Amino acid sequence: MQELKFHNTLTRAREVFTPIDADNVRVYACGPTVYDFAHIGNARPIIVFDVLFRLLRHVYGEDHVTYVRNITDVDDKINARAPVDYPDLPLNDAIARVTAETTQQFHDDISHLGVLPPTHEPKATEFIEQMKDMIEVLVEQANAYVAEGHVLFDVASMADYGELSGRSVDEMIAGARVEVAPYKKNPMDFVLWKPSSGDVPGWPAPCGIEGIGRPGWHIECSAMAKAHLGDVFDIHGGGIDLTFPHHENEIAQSRCAHHTKVMANVWMHNGFLQVEGSKMSKSEGNFRTIHELLQEWPGEVLRFNMLRTHYRQPIDWTDAGCAESWDVLRSWYAKAGLSGDARLSDDVLDALSDDLNTPKVIAALHQQDGATLGGNLLALGFKGDLTDPRASDVDEASIDALIAARK
Repeated sequence: MQELKFHNTLTRAREVFTPIDADNVRVYACGPTVYDFAHIGNARPIIVFDVLFRLLRHVYGEDHVTYVRNITDVDDKINARAPVDYPDLPLNDAIARVTAETTQQFHDDISHLGVLPPTHEPKATEFIEQMKDMIEVLVEQANAYVAEGHVLFDVASMADYGELSGRSVDEMIAGARVEVAPYKKNPMDFVLWKPSSGDVPGWPAPCGIEGIGRPGWHIECSAMAKAHLGDVFDIHGGGIDLTFPHHENEIAQSRCAHHTKVMANVWMHNGFLQVEGSKMSKSEGNFRTIHELLQEWPGEVLRFNMLRTHYRQPIDWTDAGCAESWDVLRSWYAKAGLSGDARLSDDVLDALSDDLNTPKVIAALHQQDGATLGGNLLALGFKGDLTDPRASDVDEASIDALIAARK
């Protein structure tokens, strides 16, 4: 069987990958919070972990890999956005409308990026009871405590908290921009449950707390991963920006609740993305959504342009890079034709097995004959569709006829 090596953020080393159960290799990746269009930075983990999913399916078999990518549909950003978009609706109805529409937008956009659907795509609202169960276990074990209607994780109860990010307590406090609250025992303690007031949505609270509330962000992924993948699974992925505090807090909750040494054996994180040499932000005028870019470039160009940079390295997203990617794909499609079976050749498989080395994959593809190239491109999620989204849909023959008639 092909040997795979991945860089593990947890150990800071490249390691030979050995699944817990080769008949069911289990992967979790953090998905979108559905309150707005996903930006191009969000597309990077979607594409990167699709390549990982494809590689694992190739090595272990399509029926032996379980890939979970969640939808976060409980979040204060959603609560804030809903009344802006739908001021005439009751808040709960407005939230339902926003999350449903944004989830559909997300699916529509990534359908152009050549990604396979995950095995499971749980929504946070479907797992509230599991979150409450985990919270109650943590409180019973003194890993969490109740304070002023909140439930908070007691960071001091976990001796090796911070192992994933490798940060000191002072660095973590600064990095997390922690909320200063008088009911916290420690500034680093984080919310597992918080009260809902007014018409903010909520569910009956755990731990004997009166009234309704809603979960904190971190507990959502712990509960969904547990439900689909068990107490410990093989790989957890996401953007490098999630290492702390989100993934650090997931680990703390899950390990303490399940009495395990790890939550996942391997942690894989993709690097940051900037646009045209600057950090992407609306104030800089370079904030680009997947939806907007699909109006300018074929989806396969976006996918290929993302894979030209190794997933762990920072990437500078530029129009010039997209144009170059388009030219490469044009030449490859003309050469390969993309007919026949999807198949990874040995040189491409070896490159992917070396910590998803996609730049090395691309170098190998440049040297291949048409049939081999075509099989690899199909296996890597490319279908040969370079339809220009900017091309006009007008009937040129009709226009020519109208011009002739006018003359």
